[in-house]
Amino acid sequence: MKYILDSNIALKWVLAEPDSGKALQLRDESSQGIHELLAPDVFELEVAHALTRAERSGRINVGNASILWTDVMTTCPILIPSGPLTPHAVAISSAARHGFYDCPRSTSVWLYP
Repeated sequence: MKYILDSNIALKWVLAEPDSGKALQLRDESSQGIHELLAPDVFELEVAHALTRAERSGRINVGNASILWTDVMTTCPILIPSGPLTPHAVAISSAARHGFYDCPRSTSVWLYP
């Protein structure tokens, strides 16, 4: 099965959070070829941003963001260029009155059922 991954799921791979067990199971099953993980190409930046924010807030030690980012990237999903998704994402955001940043993932679902 194909899953469109949001960076918050990948963060659960390296940070203890609610549902980390489910996220780790998805990662393991992907490594076994059971699932295919996809994400917009901003995924790497979103993960890096969240991990450096975790450092600044004291949630993780300074210097660990780089280590944890590398861990996430060892099983990075297939990255989908977000540029071609932007017009449809804008339309979804406008119609749904929903924040734009989650709309490329919604668009990706249309491209990868």
